Amino acid sequence: MSAWFHWIDLAGVAVFAISGTLMAHRKHMDGFGVVVLAAVTAIGGGTLRDMILDLPVFWVSDPSFFYVILLAAFVTILWLRFHSEFPLRYLLVADAFGLAFFNVMGLQKALQYGATPFVAIALGAMTGVFGGLIRDVICREIPLVLRGELYATACIIGGAAYVLATHLDIDSDITLLIALLTTLLVRLGAMRWYWHLPVFAAHEEDPNRD
Repeated sequence: MSAWFHWIDLAGVAVFAISGTLMAHRKHMDGFGVVVLAAVTAIGGGTLRDMILDLPVFWVSDPSFFYVILLAAFVTILWLRFHSEFPLRYLLVADAFGLAFFNVMGLQKALQYGATPFVAIALGAMTGVFGGLIRDVICREIPLVLRGELYATACIIGGAAYVLATHLDIDSDITLLIALLTTLLVRLGAMRWYWHLPVFAAHEEDPNRD
């Protein structure tokens, strides 16, 4: 099972690295900028999680994560040289799967090392969304997680489902599956039906106001 988790983890890293590479391409960055943005997007959330838990950062002893990041960035650049755009719809679906997996793995790791359920839910969401948040801040974009879309909220709902299933003494593998599917379905539903949180409406400035 742990071997499968590692391969799925690498697949999630690849998806997020592609997302970072596409943003770097859109912002006309050089090769170094591409690698930095791909890496930050892919492993930024997990890095922060491990630092908060005072654990060895997961990629320090496993270079396979960087190999996957470099490969994903290289393949994406090759694609963009021969195609005018990347199939964004498929990337968003893959991103939803990566988000769900990173969320649950982050939450599970936090609980394993003694975090309270509330803190574990926060760290799970952080694992899933923080890399993209750093990417958007570097590129001077309003982060996706702050624009009302059910992105971090999907992680929180999935994390709550995990904690609830644990308290109900449901089998650990089934609990993991419940949390994954909950996060995934909420995110896919938000993409399909445009679910979002309330946002501040734009107001025109009154020119006569002092």
